Amino acid sequence: MSTNKPLILAGDIGGTKTNLAIFADGDPVQPLAEATFYSTDYRDLETMIAEFLAGGGMAVDRAAFGVAGPVIDGRAKITKLPWLIDSEAIKAAFHLSEVVVVNDLVATAHGIVSLPDSELICLNQGVAVRHGPLAVIAPGTGLGEAMMFWDGQRYLPQATEGGHALFSPADRQQLALATFLFERVGAVTFDLLASGRGLPLIYDFLKQAGSHDEPAILAQAMASSDPAPVIVNAAMDLERANPLCLATVRLFVEILAVEAANLSLKALSTGGLFIGGGIPPRIVPVFRDVFVSAFVGQRSLRELLAAMPIHLVTNPKTALLGAARLALRAA
Repeated sequence: MSTNKPLILAGDIGGTKTNLAIFADGDPVQPLAEATFYSTDYRDLETMIAEFLAGGGMAVDRAAFGVAGPVIDGRAKITKLPWLIDSEAIKAAFHLSEVVVVNDLVATAHGIVSLPDSELICLNQGVAVRHGPLAVIAPGTGLGEAMMFWDGQRYLPQATEGGHALFSPADRQQLALATFLFERVGAVTFDLLASGRGLPLIYDFLKQAGSHDEPAILAQAMASSDPAPVIVNAAMDLERANPLCLATVRLFVEILAVEAANLSLKALSTGGLFIGGGIPPRIVPVFRDVFVSAFVGQRSLRELLAAMPIHLVTNPKTALLGAARLALRAA
């Protein structure tokens, strides 16, 4: 496809995979070219970008990237990768007019504000306060969090590293889980538990507790591949959901809800909470069943939390679309 408009490069840079896409200036929705890469296959982002641009044969004018890690002055160290991303270095390497690097949850937030209702699942209708603050939480390889505040014209996202806050148990089962993990890894964070890495840890805890048996075929599958998707698939099997895996996913969602409520209270997100990331769309029935009750919990501000609208984001490319919008603004 050809276009006379300047081209922009957008990227969603994660610890497991990276999505890159080229958009025409003014159209941050339909990419002209797009590809997904396994991040660990590359020594740095520049090598990946060079391969992607060479394959598409298109020259871009500017770029924006959402990256999984803290960003300071346009530079970021990816939390789960040995990459250093530097906006000025990328700008020079590819002769671009502008390069923007933001936290991936900031990119997600920029994408969320333009999503159609068809790409959102309402978990709690609530009563939204017009222009009230918003909160965004996204479990994936790690746990991302952001806040959004109205500046009089638009919502401005604020990056956080709140996912790395220490895990705070909300009931006796979660307290037992924290004790179980403390003996293994020491201090436990929400980033460890409310992410893909947390699923096998929660599974091991429940297996050790002995409330559900582990079938041999499930143990073999867990040992031979990434356990997180094995757990999710077994839990969501409509005909024969495995009780141990289903209990794991339910506890995972309850823990995520606890931290989502923590974030919502700190942001005072009367405008609503959005749940992004790659895991939630795969376990929607569990979210519908347990998230809101665990979110409200037994806190002193239950009525405030119960009034907050909660939506689950189903578009897996929200951060990529948000990065494209940031590149457009950089013109």
